[in-house]
Amino acid sequence: MKDKYGRDITYMRISITDECNLRCLYCMPDKRSDCISSKTNLMTADEILEITRTAADAGISKIRVTGGEPLIRPDVVDICRRISAIPGIKELALTTNGIMLQDLAVPLHEAGVSRLNISLDTLQTEKYTRITRKGKFSEVIDGIDQARRAGLTPIKLNTVLIGGFNDDEIVDFVNLARDGDVEVRFIELMPIGACASFPKHAFVKGDMVLERVPELIQIEDSGVARMFSFPDGRGRVGIISAVSQHFCLSCNRIRLTCDGKIKPCLHSKDEIVVRGLHGDDLAREMRRAIVDKPAQHVKLTYGNVSETSRYMNQIGG
Repeated sequence: MKDKYGRDITYMRISITDECNLRCLYCMPDKRSDCISSKTNLMTADEILEITRTAADAGISKIRVTGGEPLIRPDVVDICRRISAIPGIKELALTTNGIMLQDLAVPLHEAGVSRLNISLDTLQTEKYTRITRKGKFSEVIDGIDQARRAGLTPIKLNTVLIGGFNDDEIVDFVNLARDGDVEVRFIELMPIGACASFPKHAFVKGDMVLERVPELIQIEDSGVARMFSFPDGRGRVGIISAVSQHFCLSCNRIRLTCDGKIKPCLHSKDEIVVRGLHGDDLAREMRRAIVDKPAQHVKLTYGNVSETSRYMNQIGG
């Protein structure tokens, strides 16, 4: 289904919880009491499935399950299995911090998950604990290894580029993409939620990757990510410049929050309540969310923050 600007909206991200087993500094508040899931009931699996079926009827064909950390929800495998069986859903992906993949990589693959994005912002043990407030780097590495063994490759690593924190690790991350079963994607830090108050030097452009690794050759521009490879053609590196080079005109996604609201744009304050609706009423609001998707988000720069009042964990990446 197309919006009023002619974009074909085919992709929906579904947050199944805003809770997480980490507390990443740029993503969420330190206290659990600030999470939606501590104040009200999350959508049930049945509610998620009903909304997803309606989205599929409206032309959504790709689903990404997100959080918070989606793997902490006990019924995550069942939710994925049921989503993958919905007619019209052609691709089911999932974003995770990777810590629980040791036990869940195989069941998720069997449930229909075909692609994983794993959030990893540093390759250094001490820095990992610092940015996540509590995480253990070794658990993520074990999870990535288990995902490989389960056949969930190529694995995409999502690395939020933060000046003064991990910009000195760009080359190390790029080298991870050399063997071809890992694709590294650098994402510009966005002034939203917890990181809206970060110092100016933290907000660096994605093109810093090309300055540090000039031999990378652009092979593709997907609209969301500019994709690069090495001169020998092996490995893939992506740069997502949501701040310095926004991709709004080619954005094909909407988001479903864990409390049952559609966000047509990540950075807009506008949300459409779909939880509790059924049949024609639900279909009407789903179509409205797609058709009325805004042309682009507000200009994002240091000091010019997102319009949404939610933290990233409350939206779903």
